Parts: sequence; structure tokens; C-alpha cells
Amino acid sequence: NASRKTLKDAESLYQFLKGELGKLLIEDNQLNTNINETFVILVVGVNGAGKTTLIGKLAKSFQNQGKSVMLAAGDTFRAAAVEQLKVWGERNQIPVIAQTTGADAASVIFDAYQSAQAKNIDILIADTAGRLHTQDNLMQELAKIKRVIAKQNANAPHETMLIIDGGSGQNAINQAKEFNKAVTLSGISITKLD
Repeated sequence: NASRKTLKDAESLYQFLKGELGKLLIEDNQLNTNINETFVILVVGVNGAGKTTLIGKLAKSFQNQGKSVMLAAGDTFRAAAVEQLKVWGERNQIPVIAQTTGADAASVIFDAYQSAQAKNIDILIADTAGRLHTQDNLMQELAKIKRVIAKQNANAPHETMLIIDGGSGQNAINQAKEFNKAVTLSGISITKLD
């Protein structure tokens, strides 16, 4: 509740807004990956949002926490995507499960989950091809990927993370709504804020 009497100058308005926004953003729920099964993170978002780069950084962070990590190269559409993920894997000595460009993404992620289970991997991070939230057939493909994972483990994916480009503005709201309809999101990461 702000009034003109209490907000007499720009500094007081700034402090008030800072406090109000801080209240909205204070909650920071960390991922609880300490479960007795492979924790699966499905990463989704539009083209160029920074999904693959974020996956590399997440993998390193989990590795630094003493977790074993595996990456699934589910972006079988973009030719360089598998190579980019493999570079992140090699850089951090993290296994990457991949198939050829054009392979069925759900099959790649299925294979990766099977491998992660067999090797007692703590965390499997699954990359997916970027897609516009307006492309219904590609959004249905995401729903298929999620169904394939859930057939292996009813609790998985444990996290479905939408990656949003920090420069996308109001369009981010539409992206979140449409991706949530397709795969029920549990987290959002915002990239390119620097």
C-alpha cells in the first residue's frame, strides 16, 4: 500500500518497489534430487533460448555436488545440437547418450533413461529440440517424450524445466502457457540476463 504521502521522491518509490518485488521473488525452491532413483530433468523451450548451454552448466553444478550425471541428446533436429552436448559432456567427463540427426527424440531419451538406470546415475538431463510454442505438432512431440519417460517411471520426469530467453519480453508469458499445456512445467530458468 503506497501513497503519495509516503512516496515523496524517487528514492522512496525505488525502495518501496524493491521491497515489494523482493517479497514476490524471495522464494527460491532448490531441486531436491536426493531420491532413491535417477532424477530426470526434461529441458524444453524455444529455439535459441540457451537450453543446451544451460544443460552443460547444470550438469557441471550437479557434478560439483558429487552427483553422477548423464546427458540425453534429445535434440535430434538441429545438426549441431548433439555435437554441442557432446562437447559439454567431454569437457566435464559426463556420458552423453545420442543417436543420429533425425532420430526419434523419445527413443533417444528412452535409451538414456535405461542406461542411467543400469549405471545407477543420480541425474539424467534430457535436452529437447527448440520449438516455437505455436507449432502444435512439435508441442505434441514433447508430450510424447514426457509420456515415454513416465512409462519407465511414473514419477518421471521429476522436473520439467522451461528455458526462457531473458530478452523475450511479454512473449515469455505465452511461451510458458503453451509449454505448460503440453508438458506441465515444474520450473523455469531465465537465460541471457547479462
